[in-house]
Amino acid sequence: MGYLTHRMLGRKSSHRQALLRNLVTSLFTHESISTTYPKAKEAQRLAEKCITLAKKNDEASRNRAEQILYTPLDTVPKLFGELAARYKNRAGGYTRVLRIEPLKTDQAPSAILELVDGPKDMRFALTAKTIARCAKEDKDLNELTLKNIRKVTRFRENGEAELEKMVKKLQNAKMV
Repeated sequence: MGYLTHRMLGRKSSHRQALLRNLVTSLFTHESISTTYPKAKEAQRLAEKCITLAKKNDEASRNRAEQILYTPLDTVPKLFGELAARYKNRAGGYTRVLRIEPLKTDQAPSAILELVDGPKDMRFALTAKTIARCAKEDKDLNELTLKNIRKVTRFRENGEAELEKMVKKLQNAKMV
């Protein structure tokens, strides 16, 4: 028996395809979704392909994206406009899967699937929070925090300025 190219997720092919299409459509609508880890990893593959199609921005890729997404009239303009522009200089890695505690006590391991460099980017927010905490405690930034600063500002337009703005916002919120 050969290697499977995808996870079966305990579903028939048509059900699995519908599930993944729904997850990817929700991801592009909300920019962050919570689901089980295996579903998040499979949806991540499809989402990366959709963003690559959007970056090509030709008629064939637009038609293929419309076939994949459930609400093409709402989602395709965002995908080919805002998201394609956000990731035009990025070669890949448009999404991130973060493991979290199971959402229910008897559930499989859960995860958050998010678009990177967006308004709901969890790593960006946590890095800003760490910088604000270190500044308050008058500590130097450690190697991991410096690495995360480089990661979250690298492809983001005005990344350093946005990070400073969020750090100041967090510092002001804690002083009130």
